[in-house]
Amino acid sequence: MSVLHEYAAELTRATLPLTAADERASEARYDEVIAPEGTLRAAWKTLAAAAVTLTSAEVDRLDEEIAQALADDGVTYAHPGDGARPWKLDPLPLVFDAESWTALEVGLVQRAELLNAIMADIYGEQKLLSEGIIPAAVVTAHPGFVRAIARPSVPQAHPLLMSATDLGRDENGEWRVLADRVQAPSGLGYAMENRLVISRLLPDLYQEADLHRMDPYFAILRDALLQCAASDDTDPRVVVLSPGTHSETAYDQAFIANTLGFPLVQGNDLIVSDGCVWIKPARWPNTVPVDRVDVILRRVDSQWCDPLELRGDSQLGVTGLVEAVRRGTVQVVNSLGSGVLENPALLPFMAAACERLLGEQLRLPATPAWWCGEATGLAEVLYRLRNDPEGVIVRTLDGDLAGDGVPVEDLISQIETHPYRYVGLARLPLSQAPSWGRNGAALPQPLVLRGFTVRYGSSYRTLAGGMATARDDDGAPLTKDVWVLKADPDDPDQGLALTMPRTLIPSIPALAPRALEDMYWAGRYAERAEDMLRLVLAAQTDLERKRAPRTSAESVLLGVIHSLAGTRFSQPNEELRSLLVDAHRPGSAAHALSRMRGSLEGVRDQLSGDVWRVFGAADRAMAVARTTAHSPQIAESAGRMLTGVLSLHGVTANMIRDSGWHMIEAGRYIERSMQLCALLTATTSAHPVRATDRGILDGVLLAAESLVTHRRRYRGYGRTRSVFELLLKDLDNPRSLAFALEQLHTHLAALHESTGSTRPERLRFELADMLDSADAATLSQEIDGYRPALAEMLEEMSQGLRQLSDAVGDVHFAGGPPSMEMSSLSLIEEIGRA
Repeated sequence: MSVLHEYAAELTRATLPLTAADERASEARYDEVIAPEGTLRAAWKTLAAAAVTLTSAEVDRLDEEIAQALADDGVTYAHPGDGARPWKLDPLPLVFDAESWTALEVGLVQRAELLNAIMADIYGEQKLLSEGIIPAAVVTAHPGFVRAIARPSVPQAHPLLMSATDLGRDENGEWRVLADRVQAPSGLGYAMENRLVISRLLPDLYQEADLHRMDPYFAILRDALLQCAASDDTDPRVVVLSPGTHSETAYDQAFIANTLGFPLVQGNDLIVSDGCVWIKPARWPNTVPVDRVDVILRRVDSQWCDPLELRGDSQLGVTGLVEAVRRGTVQVVNSLGSGVLENPALLPFMAAACERLLGEQLRLPATPAWWCGEATGLAEVLYRLRNDPEGVIVRTLDGDLAGDGVPVEDLISQIETHPYRYVGLARLPLSQAPSWGRNGAALPQPLVLRGFTVRYGSSYRTLAGGMATARDDDGAPLTKDVWVLKADPDDPDQGLALTMPRTLIPSIPALAPRALEDMYWAGRYAERAEDMLRLVLAAQTDLERKRAPRTSAESVLLGVIHSLAGTRFSQPNEELRSLLVDAHRPGSAAHALSRMRGSLEGVRDQLSGDVWRVFGAADRAMAVARTTAHSPQIAESAGRMLTGVLSLHGVTANMIRDSGWHMIEAGRYIERSMQLCALLTATTSAHPVRATDRGILDGVLLAAESLVTHRRRYRGYGRTRSVFELLLKDLDNPRSLAFALEQLHTHLAALHESTGSTRPERLRFELADMLDSADAATLSQEIDGYRPALAEMLEEMSQGLRQLSDAVGDVHFAGGPPSMEMSSLSLIEEIGRA
């Protein structure tokens, strides 16, 4: 039997008479797939040929493939307090036919226009407040109200470019607004990722459905942002302002920036100078900024956007941004202060506001809501709490859930003490749709639909699609792709056939010092992971060849590992396994991969999606290594992790040759040089037995990816001198120190701040001269079982490389003094202290 047949049969059984104890659990819900008579709804009937044949086994396989695809794409959601969690996507989409979607689309467009009008009025004439249509306390007591811009001198006819609305159906199938998301509306990137994955893994169903593709919507969003620029610049600069990689929706922010082609920046990447916003240059404030920002698509809440005029303890914003907004030199999307529109206390007054500002009846009513600051609202909420506490949701003005885990009488007391802070919302029996459960069956799950709008030209456009969200067993969001079918197969996607994007001048945006630093360290950690994995494989190979007694080669390689990552276990197998799986062990491959991932998260907008498959492959290999300490499995997992890391070379090879790419490569070759010095240091103590000494050198060559090259070049008869020539001075060997320093010269010279005589470039020349003057024969000479010339050169080289790395940071990363919180004391108090 197919999945949908089983689901329909289960719903039919669920409609049988229930006992009184089961009444609340069986609230009547509108089902999005199955009509009351047990047939498919109109939207699904058009997909019946492909959808009805889906079996449990097929959907179960699809569910696993979706999880792997999302992991390979690096899609996560950071639930507050829980850290990053894997993104979850249900295999079964939510489908709408054209007729039912059109009615919803009209309501969403009206909603966006109303929110824009309310925003303009609240921060302008304030007619709604002066006429009592919206109580003043609802606005002024909300933390999202920004007084610094509430003045007629800062007029904005269209302060809202984007909006998102959370919707749910009641038991009659009528849509109701649950919440408005306009502060920094998120989810559009997740919605597109959902579509990409489903279209890839459900090709038959996707191709049969004549649904609206989402790509044109991103094109008009990009154009709309460019048109926001107040200046007449033919190439306006747009940036996406992010709170950082630890944000709940960091992936969504990076996806939007990457898709639209705008830089993803953080607050410390921007400065305000001469009343304008600029990309912070290296060595600020001793250098003059040259890259002006015209539009900021912000994902930082308003109160955190400017520590000078808003929250003084913010580390996320840009000092002076409010003044730049007042001057009109930068456009912030959505406008500062738009968070006040997310106040749930506004819901009871939206219908009256719509009639006053738009002269229309509200098309999308909200779920029944009562503001406790009014006597009638307070009475209604208290009555419901005392008689049916499960039927009402109480929220504070800022939208947080109130009374969670608090006894009803205590909650009532809190409300009666400060009634204006609380809002009561009726709990809706949300509509349901089949979601794939862990027990291998489609189970009904209540859904919330998030719709998106953007102002393009003279009106708002609604995305034909969106994102539906349920809750999984562990409380994490379980999402669905939303399909909107076309009325006619020839209809243009998103109704945007005649939309033409504006002509742009090709340019490569400058990268902030923070982004360059992230890319530099990503290159270093990538090389560090690769070199440690090669060491593990070389040591494991020697262990397998000669298990007892321990050979000098094995001891040497383990000694190198000890110098780089310390020692955790006395047993070699446990030690090598720890190097693969322990991300909290500095120097381990797992630690390097974790740090590389963190660095790349900060510049995700610069990278292709293939980068994240590196981590997907490594994560699966580490998961296998954690379950066993068996030697062959350690080598197998290390090999798979190494393959993943090596694939990063292919990904970065396809990057545009901008400063970010050069910085990745500079980091890679500095780290390669350091690792090679550490490896060769193990050969400074020579063993008197020639065969063992040769075994040591073979292990070093293997760890340096040069064993095959050495055998071919010296026909297997090379000596100590030939090893040092190959690894130190051979410009044709990509793993040699000479090759690394030569490449480093190329990449440093290509950076914006380089002049040919900067400190990093001078230090590199000194290191190259030192290596060029060294003689391989002298370096290989032994004195009482020790190679003093080699040891001295490697020590000087390592010290010089560390100085070079510090100099790169001083010249290319330093962006002025760190941000500091403003004193909580007033200026007069500070003077009085002096």
